[in-house]
Amino acid sequence: MFCEQCEQTASGNGCHQWGACGKSPQVNAVQDLLIHCLQGLAQVALRARELGIKTQVADLFTCEALFATMTNVNFQQQRFTEYIKRAIAIKEKLKAQIQQVSNTLENWSELACFEPDCNSSLVEQGQDISLKFISQSGTDIDIFSLKLTVLYGIKGVASYAFHAQELGQADEAVYQFCYQALVNLQCQDLSLNDWVNLALEVGKINLRTMELLDAGHTKTYGHPIPTPVPLNTKKGKAILVSGHDLKQLKALLEQTVNTGITVYTHGELLPAHGYPLLKQTYPHLYGHYGTAWQNQTREFAKFPGAIVLTTNCLMPPHEEYQDKLFTLGPVGYAGLSYLPGNSEGTPDFTPVIQRALELPGFREDEPPRQVMTGFARNAVLGVADQVLAAIGSGKIRHLFLIGGCDGAKPDRNYYTEIVEKVPQDCLVLTLACGKFRFFNKNLGEIAGLPRLMDVGQCNDAYSAIQIALGLAKALNTTVNELPLSLILSWYEQKAIAVLLTLLYLGIKDIRLGPTVPAFFSPNVLKLLAENYNLKPITTPDQDLAACLG
Repeated sequence: MFCEQCEQTASGNGCHQWGACGKSPQVNAVQDLLIHCLQGLAQVALRARELGIKTQVADLFTCEALFATMTNVNFQQQRFTEYIKRAIAIKEKLKAQIQQVSNTLENWSELACFEPDCNSSLVEQGQDISLKFISQSGTDIDIFSLKLTVLYGIKGVASYAFHAQELGQADEAVYQFCYQALVNLQCQDLSLNDWVNLALEVGKINLRTMELLDAGHTKTYGHPIPTPVPLNTKKGKAILVSGHDLKQLKALLEQTVNTGITVYTHGELLPAHGYPLLKQTYPHLYGHYGTAWQNQTREFAKFPGAIVLTTNCLMPPHEEYQDKLFTLGPVGYAGLSYLPGNSEGTPDFTPVIQRALELPGFREDEPPRQVMTGFARNAVLGVADQVLAAIGSGKIRHLFLIGGCDGAKPDRNYYTEIVEKVPQDCLVLTLACGKFRFFNKNLGEIAGLPRLMDVGQCNDAYSAIQIALGLAKALNTTVNELPLSLILSWYEQKAIAVLLTLLYLGIKDIRLGPTVPAFFSPNVLKLLAENYNLKPITTPDQDLAACLG
């Protein structure tokens, strides 16, 4: 087994015996085999596109399958076996269509012809494929490092594209690029500079993909507005929804109307409360329960209702609550109830509703307490004049964007401490589940504005980028010249895609933690430091002094 795609990889070097996330070597092997099959499908899909053949089925499947291989999404070996079989079936159907259109015998490569033997061990075949992929780069560790960066970045792009297409937003250029990048991963004749450029292209296409997702969210649910979200529970039956998927949350809300069930969000779905067409349409979308993904084993065990996991991040579940936990979409774990989607991808939530009605629910109301969310690009840029005036008068000295992924390592307390130490004349923007280190802290106000503003999910990174670009435009300067510091935490592959987007935009002086990616070789890390001044976090006091100096 070889896996180093997440921040918590064993010893900071790579997981070789068992995944730190809980992924088994067997699942890792069939994931590697699936990636190889997707590369073959990509090559055929590119040829189909040359001939004008529609590839929508392959487009959507490729994004979902790549999404499923991300950290803490799917741990179920059987589901990956099904993905592999489907990848082959879609590829062969496209080949038949190509044959009909071209009316010539195609000279398919070994990659396009690859088909695993489903009657023998897929695990062993996956292990062989993994070793072959590693050996292709020979002794050039820097090229291998960038290959992994591209692969992990494409996984992040695929997850955003998956969500965007759920909401009717797609761009053929995104799928075209993903296919080409998958094929390029097999290339052995690209230079180091070629791989650097390809990694930056991942960032470029990810920006477009996040733009599509932003359009899907805002056109469907309205632009987020600052909204108070209860953190206290109230008496009654309950369902908890975790993950990122707003479409599936809305479907659940529709199916629970008039059931007497209260719906709570968990993890990255906190910002859902800021979307007016969700919050105002469904009053039983009440509040937020719990914090970030790595605390779910404790929080899910205590929740007295049914639980739905829509996307990453899923922790290996404990027996005490797995009978009330349901998964859907690309998410899976052996022994959990899976909710298949209909032709539009929407599940029937009846089993969830029935389970919620069987469980006791909350027996009494808790004392009120709340946090604010909904400070997305429209909300913040809507008060840009107020922000700029406060900067000009000296009331606001500096802006910090402190956010990203959360995780279980103790050194992530850095993010709590640095927010607590940010001076009173500074604003803090935050997003993604990293905010749960400090999301309920009362930092007060400055110039009539809250000092802590929740921009949204990791899926809303586009919104944060637009805020920075909008402020820079208003000041007739660049993002790098703004009184703005980016202090980011990362865990999984969406964060890598976002980082590549920031680098593509030329944004410098990013502080990244709690550790740098294990798949960045020393030379690649040196290149990023020299060209972008990307640096690891140090201590809150040292970093604050540097940012404000």
